[in-house]
Amino acid sequence: MTTPKNPLGNADWWRGCSIYQIYPRSFQDTTGDGSGDLRGIADRLPYVASLGVDAIWISPFFKSPMADMGYDVSDYCDVDPLFGAIEDFDALVAQAHALGLKVIIDQVLSHSSDSHPWFVESRASRNNDKADWYVWADAKPDGTAPNNWLSVFGGPAWEWDSVRKQYYLHNFLASQPDLNFHNTQVQDALLDTVEFWLKRGVDGFRLDTVNFYVHDAALRDNPPMPRGKANDIPDTNPYGYQDHQYDKTQPENLLFLARFRSLLDRYDARASIGEVGDGSRSLKTVAEYTSGSDRLHMCYTFDMLSPEFSPAHVRGCVEAFETSVADGWICWALSNHDVQRHVSRWMAYGGNADAIARFGIAMLVCLRGSICLYQGEELGLQEADLAFEDLRDPYGIRFWPGFKGRDGCRTPMVWDGGLANAGFTAGTPWLPVPADHQSRAVNLQEADAASILAHYRAMIRLRSEIPSLRDGDIAFIDGNDADILAFTRAGKTLCVFNFGLGAARFSLRGRLASARASAADVVIEVDEVALPGLGWLIADLDA
Repeated sequence: MTTPKNPLGNADWWRGCSIYQIYPRSFQDTTGDGSGDLRGIADRLPYVASLGVDAIWISPFFKSPMADMGYDVSDYCDVDPLFGAIEDFDALVAQAHALGLKVIIDQVLSHSSDSHPWFVESRASRNNDKADWYVWADAKPDGTAPNNWLSVFGGPAWEWDSVRKQYYLHNFLASQPDLNFHNTQVQDALLDTVEFWLKRGVDGFRLDTVNFYVHDAALRDNPPMPRGKANDIPDTNPYGYQDHQYDKTQPENLLFLARFRSLLDRYDARASIGEVGDGSRSLKTVAEYTSGSDRLHMCYTFDMLSPEFSPAHVRGCVEAFETSVADGWICWALSNHDVQRHVSRWMAYGGNADAIARFGIAMLVCLRGSICLYQGEELGLQEADLAFEDLRDPYGIRFWPGFKGRDGCRTPMVWDGGLANAGFTAGTPWLPVPADHQSRAVNLQEADAASILAHYRAMIRLRSEIPSLRDGDIAFIDGNDADILAFTRAGKTLCVFNFGLGAARFSLRGRLASARASAADVVIEVDEVALPGLGWLIADLDA
């Protein structure tokens, strides 16, 4: 297995880069306790580097009660013993850098755990030094919550505290109280924790729920969501019934992002990527958050992580961003730790799982922006079908069975098809390892030159070899079959994708110079290309 060198040695390494997301609890266990750890990640980094990606994003590994699998932080500046020690993290960074990989870590700044010392002090009284570090509000005269805001994880976004005799805000679990970003001391303290990791050599930060940081200080009620307006939340959850005008995406957030960017700019070649969940406003929010040189480097949204699978949807997402932003940047992903794996989502439209996996990565590497892969998608893994008693995700447990939660995409990575638990752990895994995943283990695909893994490597390599795919302009081509998505990159590279299950034809109009890659059974004729169902073509254009 060869390890490619990272070509991105400058401050703009993030522009057009390929990122590999690692969910540490499910990547590799080295202790036998059934949960992955930092040493396990370090051990597997040669494999990650062999994919040809430029960076890794590691989901939270900080000290936490694990009520939300680490997204409830009790100490921003230490490693949870479940994952190892701070020395293990330092060794991981050194190993990644030696392999040419940048290291991006998750920062969960909008809220902490209720066991964080800051919150413990804040809830102790109304007049202590941290009394205003979280979002507290008095009850209405009838004792009900201050307003109608809802939690993403179900129920009101307010929890009564019997000591302060007030409500506190939590956009997620009641054990995840929201920090008060209207207090500059809170901002200062959080930026200090970010700098702690900058000094340890971290190259970038993925900012969890970045548009949730600031709330409306007047605590105004959210209006109802207009009928038919898009949102990011399953319709099994009443959260999607509100138009979230006041509980997130407030203009004051831009001031904090400027402070965050100023801190990063004091260090060489550091980058930031924000997670934006804002319904139909998401791409507009990305535009605002990445415009100019004093905000985030890039953001991603849930637009491409939705169940929709059509040329119109992909084109609409890309054009909405391109027309909104002059100088901002976006990161596209098809799967992550919060959504059903894209092969399973798109199979609802029909088609073969492997063909869908090949189609997805071919399209992703051609899009303008940076791209992010989620562990296991390079093996063509589908969503795991778990029993209720196996669930660990509080979101899924709360809304079962209408919504099965996120555990189906978080099951352990499969390394060796001949070992118990596919080589993930010598113990009992924290989530089951599905049998159909084990048959797609890394070692089995390494031995197959026609595997999904081999295809992913080829596509990522192609993106690195064709400069126009990394940072060239994108221009869509009109007048195609309704199932065809076609565009050019920098006027030099033609990308054509047939979303349909039946054959389709695309007129070349004399443009094609040579093919770079294509699906099987694609036929290039004098003036057109015949594409089978889920067929695709990437080609050079005549100068």
